[in-house]
Amino acid sequence: MNININEKDRSFKIDTDNTSYIIGIADEEAFIGHVYYGSKVEDEPLYLMRTGEPPFVPSRNNRDRGSFMDTFPCEYPGNGLGDYREGAIEIVDDGGYSAVGLTYDGYEINDGKPRLTGLPATFENESSKAKTLIIYASDKVTGLKAELMYSIFEGSDAIVRSVKIVNSSDKDIFLTKVMSASLDMDSEDFELLTLHGSWARERQIDQRPIGYGKTSVGSVKGESSHQEHPFMALVEKGVSQEIGRVYGFSFVYSGNFLAQAEKSQFDSVRVMMGINPGNFKWQLRPGESFQAPEVVMVYSDEGLGKMSRTYHDLYREHLIRSPYKDRERPILINNWEATYFDFNTDKLLAIAREAKKSGIEMLVMDDGWFGGRKDDNSSLGDWNVNEEKLPGGLKYLVDEVNKIGLKFGIWMEPEMISPDSDLYRAHPDWAIQIPGREGTRSRNQFVLDLSRPEVVEHTWNSIKNVLSSANIEYLKWDMNRQITDIGSFGLNKENMGELSHRFVLAVYELQERLIKEFPNLLLENCSGGGARFDPGMLYFGPQIWCSDDTDAIERLGIQEGTALVYPLSSMGAHVSDCPNHTVGRVTPFETRGHVALAGTFGYELDITKILEEDRAMIPEQTAMYHKYNKLVRSGDYYRVASYRENGYYDCYGVVSKDKSEALYTFVQVKGRPNYHSRLIRLSGLDPDKKYRSDESTEVFYGRTLMKAGILIPGLWGDYRSKLIHLCEV
Repeated sequence: MNININEKDRSFKIDTDNTSYIIGIADEEAFIGHVYYGSKVEDEPLYLMRTGEPPFVPSRNNRDRGSFMDTFPCEYPGNGLGDYREGAIEIVDDGGYSAVGLTYDGYEINDGKPRLTGLPATFENESSKAKTLIIYASDKVTGLKAELMYSIFEGSDAIVRSVKIVNSSDKDIFLTKVMSASLDMDSEDFELLTLHGSWARERQIDQRPIGYGKTSVGSVKGESSHQEHPFMALVEKGVSQEIGRVYGFSFVYSGNFLAQAEKSQFDSVRVMMGINPGNFKWQLRPGESFQAPEVVMVYSDEGLGKMSRTYHDLYREHLIRSPYKDRERPILINNWEATYFDFNTDKLLAIAREAKKSGIEMLVMDDGWFGGRKDDNSSLGDWNVNEEKLPGGLKYLVDEVNKIGLKFGIWMEPEMISPDSDLYRAHPDWAIQIPGREGTRSRNQFVLDLSRPEVVEHTWNSIKNVLSSANIEYLKWDMNRQITDIGSFGLNKENMGELSHRFVLAVYELQERLIKEFPNLLLENCSGGGARFDPGMLYFGPQIWCSDDTDAIERLGIQEGTALVYPLSSMGAHVSDCPNHTVGRVTPFETRGHVALAGTFGYELDITKILEEDRAMIPEQTAMYHKYNKLVRSGDYYRVASYRENGYYDCYGVVSKDKSEALYTFVQVKGRPNYHSRLIRLSGLDPDKKYRSDESTEVFYGRTLMKAGILIPGLWGDYRSKLIHLCEV
């Protein structure tokens, strides 16, 4: 990796192992232009290819300044000065004007990577150092300054971008839009790949042409959301797992976002990603700064697979901080789908005793243990134990579970408040709300106003008191509704547009305090399933509940979309009961285990009531987890076949970094008549190594298994699965 400055040509070149990113400074007015991003190129003055030269610049041809501005490939475009494409920054200054344009002032190239105040961010480590370019820019009229930051890491093809805005004037400036990254490129007939969904069907892959105008995904829900996801990629037509150019953009943030591609009249494409400007207005007083979250860009000229593996490695090594990152997570059983709200100490202990016999290592008590909670209509915010359900309290229960030989975990929803709660009766103004409007309830609950320091402090003390009261080793942090009625009794009218971002910053503050106070706690984030499955959350906890839909077949699509960006080790995945509680499907217990193996692995069922033949299979599955988890957790992910595409079967694999071991999961979703076997061409092996499967004495070169394939014997019926484990010989 390297970052070079060509002083004579005023250009910057950022090189990763396989990619180059070039920025050029154009004209006497020092416009900051984007030159090139793609496969690695040699050190040449490429800036003239895109950023313009005399006489086609304003200093030589000011009569056509507007034409220049509307075609110039700007690295961080402003607003209202002739570029009619959407800008990356918008303001309202002291005079009420919205125009802003940033030009070049200088640069720094530093070893390492600065922390982003209050925000999750990638970081360097001892085995992989970072290097950072900061380009300084300013608007000479308003006094607004910007720091455009670009960081790279040894051994990674990712480029991480963020922006810091500083008010160097003597008057207030309001930011109404601050994107974290913008990129101008020639169109080249790209298609846009995004992840869409809904509750119980998150992160479904969608690919479509980029037409003229704007194509975007985003959220104004106060979270990254079930429906759309803070990721997008520009892909070459016909892209596959192994072939084609891909430009990926992933946003390290857990709140409102916008990801947009705009195709202009001149067949250029402007890509933007950042905080959604909807309901956003941030006051910058003189001397104050605003730090935008970061965007992780990945370019691949070897298809989607290489992009995915780049993201996986970066997030495993440079984003996740938990001590669990590089070790097995305990196999847990969660009582939610087993009991819902109908449980007591005796019931939980009965589940724990049976779970211990089968090799399960932790019991997690889900919703319903606190206040007067009998259903989802009350008590959020009242984080005191309901001793009618749990006589002797939380410590007695946890001690008894520990005596059985299991660890103990607990569910909380710290950001919420029920109208029927002691907390709401004492502090009705602590809910996010607009005076005079009927509050919008969802799941009969409101959202706490975490923009207020006193609410944050109360929430922290509630969490701390629960976790300090017993030997609790795991926390499932949930958020079961989105934010509406954007209003706060703690903010004045000038600052009301700051509420959504301040809320996210407060969540980050709470989780930072949590992992510092309880450094050995395993934190799993959740939001009604997968509505806050984003890089920001992975900075605090190593895993996120992937979806409330635990049906093995539905999970194939959900986990495929998730694994496009995120490592398998981050995906909360469980074996659940059948008929499945979300879709009513019945699938073999073995298949449920195989699909859940591509994740953290656990159980979501009443082990005391399931079929004996299923219960007898659990010790085999827990042994399977221990056998393969290191490989699943740390290996390279390869998508071999997609049920989403072919309609019949799914296949994916994990290959160790040294190519000595591989595990492939094959799921036959639909059986076919008169169809006895299937040939699968594997991916990711070393062509020159020899491999043998656990079920055979035959030895094959990796080249043979990838080119000629391996035969999957006929599996009788729908929803059948098979693991193929290969080791080097």
